[in-house]
Amino acid sequence: ALNMGVNVAGADRLIVRNKVSLIMPLPLSYQQRMRQIDHVTEATHASWFGGVYQDPKNFFAQFAIDTPTYRTVFPEFVMPDDQWQAFLDDREGAVVGRVTAERFGWQVGDRIPIQGTIWPGNWEFNLRAIYDGVHDETDTSLFWFHWEYLEESRSYGKGTVGWYTVKIDDPDNAVEVAAEVDDRFANSAWETSTETEKAFAAGFAKQVGNIRLIVLSIGAVVLFTLLLV
Repeated sequence: ALNMGVNVAGADRLIVRNKVSLIMPLPLSYQQRMRQIDHVTEATHASWFGGVYQDPKNFFAQFAIDTPTYRTVFPEFVMPDDQWQAFLDDREGAVVGRVTAERFGWQVGDRIPIQGTIWPGNWEFNLRAIYDGVHDETDTSLFWFHWEYLEESRSYGKGTVGWYTVKIDDPDNAVEVAAEVDDRFANSAWETSTETEKAFAAGFAKQVGNIRLIVLSIGAVVLFTLLLV
């Protein structure tokens, strides 16, 4: 389970984040500049929202996404075309994964209220699409909405995004493209750190690596105790 995100990461995708920290943003203008790099076929962006639905324990990840490009870069998320179009046509529209929709009993057409934390206020969304995954391991718990809706409504951070996902023509070009991206923005106010999506996902898995060690240690102690008994 801890390695699930690593196993399904796209070999032809790179993650571009702020060199200082993932929580630091990047300028929107970087998107077009990255598209000009050789072997880059598309660049999309997403921003962490971090809102609360009804109760803080009802956690699920929410992202403000670049709607024109997101589905191209992430083809493993599938949904009916008419639902996706309805989402595109509604500035307050949202897309949610099957797992989260079933968890809360949501249906297409529902009005979803979310309490903002990073960007305070009551944010309301119209559920326009429910997506499934091509693979069993695909994360179907995510919640997406229009980055433009976030941009026009937030009081600070305008003109910035959380991180970029860059799609390349061949995984063999990943190292070359990653170096070119970071060189292009070196010595700027917004330097970048670029790595493969697999390496990015593995970094998150390492952050919770202690949980793996604790579980294995407790399991070993319990097994040893049972053998003694």
